[in-house]
Amino acid sequence: MLLAQRGAARVSSRWRTTSQSTSSTGTGVRNPPILWSCSTPVVSSLHVILVEPEIHWNTGNIGRTTLAAGADLHLVEPLGFSLDDHYLHRAGLDYWPRVRLRVWPSWAAVEEKLPGLGEPFFFSSHGARSFWEVAYPDDVALIFGRESVGLPEDLLARHAARTLRVPMAERNMRSLNLSTTVGVAMFEVARQRAGVRP
Repeated sequence: MLLAQRGAARVSSRWRTTSQSTSSTGTGVRNPPILWSCSTPVVSSLHVILVEPEIHWNTGNIGRTTLAAGADLHLVEPLGFSLDDHYLHRAGLDYWPRVRLRVWPSWAAVEEKLPGLGEPFFFSSHGARSFWEVAYPDDVALIFGRESVGLPEDLLARHAARTLRVPMAERNMRSLNLSTTVGVAMFEVARQRAGVRP
């Protein structure tokens, strides 16, 4: 079941880039500073990790969708935009200040903490399985790459058995928009948790 939304007051729409606060997953894992979040941060059992995202409005849309799905959003640097970007905020609408967001300095930093986040699944247009074939566990991390090239080939090779794809009827289509892929993946997890049959 998705975590219930907690009615925390909205925080300022300015990034707290000097914050040194950290949060714990409850398993002893310490996360990097929360740069922008609910005033009462909630650690979710569903995590969306964007590795080096390039397009601001995709990330804004994804942030809004993670909030709707009860998920935490993680961004792995370098980013292709500023976190103060007008278009990022515009895509996230007035929901953006409530997105539970963590920014990581590198993939290596995230990978070290993955066991405390959840079972990882790596999305690629060449994934080994359809995302419909997976019975998602209680704690899960959905991982996505850059809009232009996806996740690094060496990363996909190391986790080949955990790579997933979104099936597409058009065989000549290379990929879906990143925000679309993230949305359908998150809500497949949500559907399974709700016990809804397809």
